[in-house]
Amino acid sequence: MSEPNSPNHLRLPPSFHFFLSSTLPIQTKKGTPSIRHRKAYIPNTSIRMMLVRAISPKLLFHAKPAKTRPNHVRAPVFIRSSMSETGKAPSFETPRLVVKTVLATEQPEGDGAVVRRSIGRRELRSLDPFLLLDHFSVTPPGGFHDHPHRGFETVTYMFQGAITHQDFAGNKGTIQTGDVQWMTAGRGIVHSEMPTGGLTTGLQLWINLSSKYKMIEPSYQELLSENIERAEEDGVEVRVIAGESMGVRSPVHTLTPTMYLDFTLKPGAELHQSIPESWNSFVYIIEGEGVFGSPNSAPVAAHNLLVLGPGDGLSVWNRSSNNLRFVSLGGQPLNEPMAKYGPFVMNTQAEINRTLEDFKHFKNGFELARTWRSQ
Repeated sequence: MSEPNSPNHLRLPPSFHFFLSSTLPIQTKKGTPSIRHRKAYIPNTSIRMMLVRAISPKLLFHAKPAKTRPNHVRAPVFIRSSMSETGKAPSFETPRLVVKTVLATEQPEGDGAVVRRSIGRRELRSLDPFLLLDHFSVTPPGGFHDHPHRGFETVTYMFQGAITHQDFAGNKGTIQTGDVQWMTAGRGIVHSEMPTGGLTTGLQLWINLSSKYKMIEPSYQELLSENIERAEEDGVEVRVIAGESMGVRSPVHTLTPTMYLDFTLKPGAELHQSIPESWNSFVYIIEGEGVFGSPNSAPVAAHNLLVLGPGDGLSVWNRSSNNLRFVSLGGQPLNEPMAKYGPFVMNTQAEINRTLEDFKHFKNGFELARTWRSQ
C-alpha cells in the first residue's frame, strides 16, 4: 500500500512495525521490519504524539515480586558425557525433534541498536505463549527511550555491559552482565532503558499473559547474576532462570508457567532435559554449534532458533571442539485469542481500542504518564 503524504501521519519507530502490520487497519507496507526501516502510520494525532517516543522491547525494572505463585512443574534432567559407556537412557520417553529453524539476522531497532529477532517476524510470528525474542546489541548514546507496555511480561537477560532503567512509578536502577529482570507489565507501565558504558548485549523475551492477568498491577522480579541457581555435571553447566534443571530450581514465580534455562556444553558433552509434554518449546543458540533432537541430525550454528515438536524432553550433543551455549525455553500455551498493537497485547480488538484510549487520556494504569519523563 502506498504511503500517505498527509502531514498528520507519523512514522513510528521500527520496533512497532511487526505488531502494527498484524493488527489495526493502518496504512503500512506488508512484511516485517528490515534494514530499510519500513514505515507504519497512525491517523490519530493525539495517540501518535504520545507514542512518538515509545519504542518496543528492551529492558526492565526492579520493584517487588509478583504476588501470584502458580504451581511449579518439576522438570527432572539426566546428563552424561557422550564419551561415557554407561548406556543409560534419558529420563523421558519421547524426544522432541526440531520442526522449524529460523536464522535471526541483524536489523536496526530503537535508537542506534541492532537486534537479531527470531520470534516476532514473518517466519515465526509467535509461539504461544511467546510473543517475541530479540538478541540485542546497543552502545551509548543509543538506547530505548520512554515507551509503554500492557498485557504481557518482558524478560531481559544481560550478556554484557549494563543498562540503567527507570519507570513512571519512580523505580530506577542498573542491571549488569548476568543479571535478569522479569517485568509483569499488567495493566500498564511506561519506562526507558539506556546503556551505560560500552557495548551492551543480551536477550529480551516477551511472554503473553492470560486474560485473567492482563490487567493486574505491574510488578518486577530481579535476579542478580550471583543469585541465579546453577549446577554443573559431566561437562554441562546450567543457569536456571525459570523452572528447574539438574536438581536446582529458580525462585522466579511465573504467571504463565515457563521454563528458561541457559546451558553450556563442553566439547563431547551430552544433555537430556525433560520438558512438560503439553508445553511449546524452542532453543536459541548463543554460541558454538550442536546437534539437537536426534543424534543423526546435522549440527546447527549460533543465532538459529529451533522450534521443537511434540515430546517430553530434549536431547543435545556437542560434537565440536568448542563450547556450545544455548537457551532452552518452554511455556504452557494459553490457547486464547490475541490482539496486538505495538507495545500492547490484549485478547480482543475492543480491548486494544480501550488501551489506546487509556493511554491517550492517562487512565486505568497510565495516570502517571501524564507528566513523567525519564531523566
